Amino acid sequence: MTLRRVNVVILVLLSIAFLIIVHRNLLNLSDFLRQDNSDVAPGMILPFETGFFSDRKVRTGAEIPVVITAAEERLGAAVAAMNSVNQNSRANVVFSIVTLNESVEHLRTWLSKTDIKHKIITFEPKILEGKISQDPQKADLVKPLSFARFYMPMFLPDAEKAIYLDDDVIVQGDIQELFDTSLKPGHAAAFSEDCDSASSKGIVRGAGNQNSYIGFLDFKKEAIKKLGMRANTCSFNPGVIVANLTEWKHQNITRQLEQWMERNVREDLYSKTLADSFTTPPLLIVFYKHHSSIDPMWHVRHLGTTGAGNRYSPQFVKAAKLLHWNGHFKPWGRTSSFSDIWDKWYIPDPTGKFHPIRRHSGDK
Repeated sequence: MTLRRVNVVILVLLSIAFLIIVHRNLLNLSDFLRQDNSDVAPGMILPFETGFFSDRKVRTGAEIPVVITAAEERLGAAVAAMNSVNQNSRANVVFSIVTLNESVEHLRTWLSKTDIKHKIITFEPKILEGKISQDPQKADLVKPLSFARFYMPMFLPDAEKAIYLDDDVIVQGDIQELFDTSLKPGHAAAFSEDCDSASSKGIVRGAGNQNSYIGFLDFKKEAIKKLGMRANTCSFNPGVIVANLTEWKHQNITRQLEQWMERNVREDLYSKTLADSFTTPPLLIVFYKHHSSIDPMWHVRHLGTTGAGNRYSPQFVKAAKLLHWNGHFKPWGRTSSFSDIWDKWYIPDPTGKFHPIRRHSGDK
């Protein structure tokens, strides 16, 4: 056999060996991606629309990632919230808007009339299978998009820090200030506690004690007892979150939350007096005495509860950095307090599908 033929044979063998190694690596990667229920991704990030920024002044500087959800029946809320953030800051804010497939085109049309910098993420409700109750009496209260905040690191794989906002908020301060909230070492998130001085007078007291852990968790259940948590510990509201996503991933917070959701489906661990905050109980467990705090003026809430107009003075509401209409009465509805503030930031729906409900021009 000539030297040339030997070289050819060696090259062929090396090529075969290389292909075998590549094949095995691909198989291993496929197995890895199938592990831990990862065959269902939480969502898909859609690309920026072509030419979206061609006729707009693009902000520069370090990005501030803000995650917000946009349900079809509440698109106007999300748009108003984003507009208030955008108009009150010069920072380079980029919104990750989590929605369902059915709302993508409506949302794109609406945002095409604005200069709100964003990307759209379609949420996959299948990721919640086995994690939320199938009780038909609670079906209207358990909204898939409300759990999107649990999956922030997957929506923002390259971000180290991010803000999550509920859609029923209006931001009156510079979001840069909220983003600069300092988190203690080892803390994956900062929340505003329900006993803070700014919003404690707006707490809904009585049945359920919704300002403490006992209002959200059933302390008669063995699984809750074993955690050693104090029932009277002040709860927090997850409608505004400043998250250290690096720490969130390091501590595998998403999986911890999912495990408690799964346990609740099996063992019914949540309080019987829980109204509709089904995202709060697992967060309270995972972040028990292990979270940082947000400045109370950056989360003035309970504006959507009965009598909110009597609890807060117009001067106080004007001074608040962030207003949250948590509760039954929303600012785009008929009976909300301080809806005139929300109206200031609302951008009319170009498709005409969404309309705020107003009794008369003087409605507050």
